[in-house]
Amino acid sequence: MSFWNRKWTRDAFWMVVSFAALIGIWWGVVWLFETPSYLLPAPDEVLWSGRDNGLQMIPHSGWTILSVLAGYLLAVVVGVPLAIIVVSSQTLERILYPPMVATQSIPKIALAPLFVVWFGFGMFPKVAVAFLICFFPIVVDTIVGLRSIDPALVQLARSMGAPPRRIFLRLRLPGALPSMFGGLKVGSALAVVGALTGEFIGSDNGLGYLLLSAAGELDTALLFAILFVLSLLAMAFFYAIEVLERLMIPWHVSQRAHAG
Repeated sequence: MSFWNRKWTRDAFWMVVSFAALIGIWWGVVWLFETPSYLLPAPDEVLWSGRDNGLQMIPHSGWTILSVLAGYLLAVVVGVPLAIIVVSSQTLERILYPPMVATQSIPKIALAPLFVVWFGFGMFPKVAVAFLICFFPIVVDTIVGLRSIDPALVQLARSMGAPPRRIFLRLRLPGALPSMFGGLKVGSALAVVGALTGEFIGSDNGLGYLLLSAAGELDTALLFAILFVLSLLAMAFFYAIEVLERLMIPWHVSQRAHAG
């Protein structure tokens, strides 16, 4: 427990230091160049705007969080089994992998209006964009992880009579977890981008909608306050996956190196 306390205390300290330095530079730029508030408001103006609009931002934040979670969980539920299927059969890989790559070549912001036409201005278009934008890194990193196991270990397990299911559960899946969590962490940040993209195109709620409204009113302080909330959401999702990673694979070399 003492290690965990030291570890989280150290991380929290350096996080505070980095944000304090960033805010200090921000304040210095505003003061030194006498920047108008409609171009770059001072940090205290952003803070007061966030406080004054807090009651408005809370429900919109809830809608964005719901879209992010739904899209991300759907990507995990679909992406991880699909990666297992692709690794298990070369024929299925040849059939499934090209369409997955092709869908990633299409900008997601170009697909969002199509989803609005198909599904209207509800929750589904935002969830669909969040799903598509974080789906591919989860699939690819899971495939890489499942293929990264030493073939000699698989041959050894087979020679000892281990069935394919046990080989998968005891060798392939644990060995794939570090790479899989890399994709999950990337996807956790991209899911916020996807939900925000969906809210830009067609929505009457969410932080993306509020961001467009603030831009239309040239309320730069509120714009920065919303961006700050979005960054906090993305960080919260990212570090939640990182905590889960440390709990599930404390044995991996990346965690030992991180602990040092």
